[in-house]
Amino acid sequence: MDTVRLIDNEGNQRGVVATREALALARSLDLDLVEIAPTAQPPVCRIMDYGKFKFDEAQKAKESRRKTQNVGVKEMKYRPKIGPGDFDTKTRLVEKFLNEGHKVKVTIMFRGRESAHPELGKKILDRIVEKLTDIAKVESAAKLDGRNMIMVLGPEKKAKPKVVEASREVPVGDVVPNVSAEVSLEES
Repeated sequence: MDTVRLIDNEGNQRGVVATREALALARSLDLDLVEIAPTAQPPVCRIMDYGKFKFDEAQKAKESRRKTQNVGVKEMKYRPKIGPGDFDTKTRLVEKFLNEGHKVKVTIMFRGRESAHPELGKKILDRIVEKLTDIAKVESAAKLDGRNMIMVLGPEKKAKPKVVEASREVPVGDVVPNVSAEVSLEES
């Protein structure tokens, strides 16, 4: 390649220059000549500190990996003969996992002759879905897998944590009637 389109270290276009001249300019600035777009006609090169550029790219990649939310799959196991207290406790934990953004695999474990009555497991899964309908969506419907019945719930995208609505507070700009003025109106 005889000529290259050159971008200097400040980001200004220098135009089309000879490759040797671009390399000499980069060396005089104690920087590197890096080919950015080799398929362009003429190829585009930039004068930069390549080591610093690689370091900055690695830092950006590290930062983006740290910001990504790791969505895990949590599992909650129920039994067909579960008591109401245990059911509520486990369902609260499932709700907590969903609010944290995790998917939840709900498993109903059958033992012995319980596996002859999969409708009992289906009833429990339906109760879970009914209780969590506002914060969860069913990603995979209930299916029997050997001695277990499995269903996967995912967090609802638009679901927000429940906020208890407090009594209406008066915004700063609103006029609040003076109590003494009301009393004086009643007296006259």
